[in-house]
This record gives sequence, structure tokens and C-alpha cells, in this order.
Amino acid sequence: MLDVILRFQMRSLCAVSIACLFSVTCAAKSPHPDKSHHTKDGFKNIYAYEEPGFFDFLRWRWNRLWKKTPSPEDYGFPLAKNDPPFLRFNREKITLTWIGHATVLLQLDGKNILTDPHFSKRASPLQWIGPKRLIAPGLALNDVPPIDIVIVSHDHYDSLDKETVVKLYERQGGQDTTFFVPVGFKDSFKRLGISQVVELDWWDQYDGKDLKIIAVPVHHWSKRHLFAQNKTLWAGWVIQSLDFRFFFCGDSGYTPLFKEIGQKLGPFDLSAIPIGAYEPRWFMRYYHLSPEEAVQVHLDIGSKKSVAIHWGTFILTDEPLDEPPQRLEKARKEKGLPEHEFLVLKHGETIMLD
Repeated sequence: MLDVILRFQMRSLCAVSIACLFSVTCAAKSPHPDKSHHTKDGFKNIYAYEEPGFFDFLRWRWNRLWKKTPSPEDYGFPLAKNDPPFLRFNREKITLTWIGHATVLLQLDGKNILTDPHFSKRASPLQWIGPKRLIAPGLALNDVPPIDIVIVSHDHYDSLDKETVVKLYERQGGQDTTFFVPVGFKDSFKRLGISQVVELDWWDQYDGKDLKIIAVPVHHWSKRHLFAQNKTLWAGWVIQSLDFRFFFCGDSGYTPLFKEIGQKLGPFDLSAIPIGAYEPRWFMRYYHLSPEEAVQVHLDIGSKKSVAIHWGTFILTDEPLDEPPQRLEKARKEKGLPEHEFLVLKHGETIMLD
């Protein structure tokens, strides 16, 4: 049986690796090697930790072979009822809808903004292998209103889904969508035929007619295929209107960067902060927040209200899929935060803000 498992794992790895070579390849030389997070051929994190290496990754994957992988039937997350017609025509109220994983629809100042859009069945370059979506998108792609702005945090397959990006662009009015991406992505989007792309480095600011959009540093990494380690940048994002500030964390480990973001750009009216994909901690703590750290980020940036993302959609790591909200609730109570200050939404649930 072990021999069969190992052969399957190797075949799967080879298939995914080959597919990655022909996927959206986002690789570009750093344009500013004089900046601290730039290298001569890519990017690096600001804070130097003893981060895990390739053999640590193999150790984690080997240990995972002997663990029971939960099936979709083990979890019964319900989809929330929402109001697609209202979302389609809303131009006045500020709303946030959690579609799933790191995908949220933010409606602000008459603009429809989508973060890390992912509507495919798998977080993978291939739709027959790789992490499978355990619950449908909380808002079907056909029900998503015309999108003005798409925000992409980094190039991993659970955040940048080529199939979804192409479908968004090919929809009626999709050519009017502006894609905001970190440094290194623009050429690959152009190869997909998408030219309305704004590429920002950390702390760069785009001043639109109604909104300001700022890329901010977080602690993560990038790798779209085997030969593109940290060739593209990763980022969190701040979106500001005249009287409202929104923070989208993307993926990150916990660092003092969040206090710096809060000091420079906060406080925030609303934030989307990841709470999942954190086990085993010895491996994941450098790249993903635990629920306890997510609460600390909420405090560091001075967020009035936060929404939990990056959980409950794909099985990416070792914690039970329903554990993050439980730990978040405990951490929130320990910090004395009321429930409405850090929300856990159902897939598809919409909240309105004053």
C-alpha cells in the first residue's frame, strides 16, 4: 500500500509541476535592487527569520501521508442567503460579502471591488488534482456584479486563479475592470490579453478619482512554479475613500509590519484578516496567521471591525477546517473584544456598514 501511495504522490507532483510550467507564469527581475526587499532577481521579506526550507516541506508532507484527510462530508458549512439583485444595483451602501477563502466583494463609494478572486473547483493549475473546494462560492460568478477593481495579493493558486481572472475579464464589461497587482505580474496579465493592470511596490499609492489604493508589506513568499521562487512580490492592500478605510491582509505571518501599517495608514473601518492554514505551527507560522495572531493584527492596525477570511473553503494544512473560528472566539474573549468587532461570516454572507 505504501508503494502505491508513494507512486501516486510522485505522479501527482509531476503532473502539477508540468502544468505549472504552462500556467500563468509571473516572473520578472526586480526593477529596484537598491530597495531592502528587492534582490537582483526577485524579492525577499523585510524580517529575516529561520524560515523552513525544502526538506522541512518534505517532512511536513511525509507526516501528512499518515493523517486522515477530511472529506467534504465531514463539514456541513451552510451557504448564507444573499441578495444578488441588490448587490448588482447597489451604489450607495457600503457592503462586504465573503464569497469564500480570500475572496470578498467590497462595495465602496459606488465601486465593486473583488479581492483574490477564486471561483474554480480546485486551488491548483489542474482541475482534476489539488486542493478541492469543499463548499461552493457564496456568490456564483454569474451573480457577481460588474467589477470595477480586482485586488491580487500574491501568486499562489488559492489566491491567483487564472481561470477566474480570464472569466472576469471576458464577462460583459470585464474590459473595464482594473487589476491591481504587486510588482512582477503585469507582463503575465498582458499575455492573457489583460492590459488594464496597475502594478505597485510596497508603500506605492495609486490615486484614483474616488479611491486611493496602496500596496503594503506583509511577510509571505511567492512561487507559481518550480523555478520561480520569490520572482514576484506579495502584498497586503489598503483602499481609502474620503471617509472610509479598508485593509485586505492577503497572506502573512505575524511581524511588526502590522503596527507600522496601523501607524501610517490606520485606523481602519473594516479589515479582512486570514485566520486559517496555520498548522503545523513549526512550519506555517512564518507565512500564515493563527487565529490568536489575527486578533493581534486587528489590534495592531486599529481596525474598528474585522472579518475572518482564508478558512473553511480548501483543506490546505493540518488543522481541522472548523477549528479556526473556535480559536478566534476564544482569543477574542481573552482580549475583551465584543463579537461584532471580529466577525466570522458564513460563505456568501453580506454585512452592511454605516
